[in-house]
Amino acid sequence: MNIFVGNISPDVSDQELEDAFAKYGKVRSTKIIRDLFSQQSKGFGFVEMMNNTEAASAMKELNTAELKGKRIIVNEARPPKDKKGRRR
Repeated sequence: MNIFVGNISPDVSDQELEDAFAKYGKVRSTKIIRDLFSQQSKGFGFVEMMNNTEAASAMKELNTAELKGKRIIVNEARPPKDKKGRRR
């Protein structure tokens, strides 16, 4: 399951994000979205977990949890929209 994580502190690393979610199950990948040129965090990212039950538990427990001084927002990632505004 792919999970959206918002309101991430600029100094949180991919590894720290993975560590937070790994407490709830097997993490396949983590990716904090960064500016192409400055490499500064844009304040959000994605975590992919292997098991949907573990992912649901992580989302429930970590939504509004504090990570490096900021309360993160965690929910299931939605597919991007196409040019007509429809979800793919």
